[in-house]
Amino acid sequence: MRKQPGKSAKPAWRKPKHKRGASKAIGPVQTLDIAYIGHRGEGVAWVDQDGQKIRCYIPYTAAGDTVTARVNGERGELVAVTGSGEDRSEPFCPHFGSCGGCALQHVQASAYAKWKQGVVETALERQSLSTTIHPIVDAHGSGRRRVTVHVRSSKQGIEAGFMRVKSHDLLTIDACPILAPELSGCFQVATRLGEILKSNCNKMDIQMAASAAGLDCNIIGPRDITYDQHMDLTDLAHAENFARLAVNDDVVLEQRPPVLRMGTADARISSGTFLQATEMGEETLSKLVRDCVGDAKMVADLFCGVGPFALRLADRASIYAADNNEMAITALRYAADHTPGLKPIETVQRDLSADPLTMLELNRFDAVIFDPPRAGAQKQARELATSNVPNVVAVSCDAASFARDARTLVEGGYSLRHVTPVDQFKWSAHVEMVGYFVRRR
Repeated sequence: MRKQPGKSAKPAWRKPKHKRGASKAIGPVQTLDIAYIGHRGEGVAWVDQDGQKIRCYIPYTAAGDTVTARVNGERGELVAVTGSGEDRSEPFCPHFGSCGGCALQHVQASAYAKWKQGVVETALERQSLSTTIHPIVDAHGSGRRRVTVHVRSSKQGIEAGFMRVKSHDLLTIDACPILAPELSGCFQVATRLGEILKSNCNKMDIQMAASAAGLDCNIIGPRDITYDQHMDLTDLAHAENFARLAVNDDVVLEQRPPVLRMGTADARISSGTFLQATEMGEETLSKLVRDCVGDAKMVADLFCGVGPFALRLADRASIYAADNNEMAITALRYAADHTPGLKPIETVQRDLSADPLTMLELNRFDAVIFDPPRAGAQKQARELATSNVPNVVAVSCDAASFARDARTLVEGGYSLRHVTPVDQFKWSAHVEMVGYFVRRR
């Protein structure tokens, strides 16, 4: 039952106001009922416009809510939740609604999981695809293992945090509950780094990633670092026991090579190397891929990155691994060469979006894995659709591009056996998925 406002009701939930850059009224205030959550995580209400009912998208609302919002066409700015639906939950972070990160902390857990699985279902339906969709796997684990902290220097001093929602203004933060424990002090460390470098840079972004060897930190922005600043950075890196500290990818101090454990291999990562958001997310995706590949002896790992799939599969299969990122391929090659007991891993630097493997190149493999960027792998999917590869595994972080590429494979003679959604970007609108395709006889 929806909770109606009254003397005993909780105060209406209001979106926190920005200290700076607060958005102005964008239209008349209306009272609306939220029907459902759209694919971007925003509540959807029906509003009258010129005699027609149109959808209005309002962030921070849940199905069943009654809200007041400023409405301008298809966009709405939440003023207050005056009646909470059954799907609404109390956000656990005090910065929710101001920080531009999480979008769905206000949605109750089971409704949230159902919505996220529905994003995948809807994307497939729009491509006229029907298959088994397994229950979504929660892969948040201990939290996000990589973060970018924004640092600004002003008359008020050094501030560190995240950007405010839909703004270029900084929201000062001292803790983020969705980060892994290894990153719990990232804002305090970023503030200290900003103090050292404030004389030659008033804006910088500090990338931090948790590795098995310790934190890997890369400061983006400062130029012409002085000798004294270099020494101060080195002292701080020693004090914090960083594995590596770099400025604009130039190493200041490396006490230990940052590594990630992948199967029996240790992959050395470079500054800025793409990593799955959580350790559990990588392990979950890798297990799903491994289960789909099965007993294949010759496997192509396309858009392979540093090799989370290749290095785990090479204990039982020969691997062809390709990616356009030179640093990632170098890291994969080094790990393969220094890990005993692996079958051969052939590493190739290749832009598969522009130069996909052709049908003739693909036909030697028993299975192909492709894990492209958000835009998908349209050209590679077309080549796969003409091939004789028995099994194809598609990994994606975008439901729409996944469904489009899946449609290409199905039209080319593949059967989409099942899809498993994976949630490692908890409380965001993003969802991962693994799809298993079998060539029809």
